[in-house]
Amino acid sequence: MQCRVDVAVMIGSGVPSGLRAMGRSVCWVVLLNGERRGTAFASRDEAEECKAAWLAQMHAEPTDSLHCPVITCRDASVHSAHRP
Repeated sequence: MQCRVDVAVMIGSGVPSGLRAMGRSVCWVVLLNGERRGTAFASRDEAEECKAAWLAQMHAEPTDSLHCPVITCRDASVHSAHRP
């Protein structure tokens, strides 16, 4: 099965309430075959890191795998919201 990994931006009401409460009006998420996977990230760089982890795992899987890999990216949204 071919898996597609993308990073998408969410704005306004699509941003989780925890990030909105911290004053964030935008976040980024990782999509696997068009479906959101994992947490919302406060920075695009963090979402891209998660995407890279998905891609690395997919490349490590046998090519005859029938399913996309299951991995978990760290929840960086709280940490990045407090960065200067």
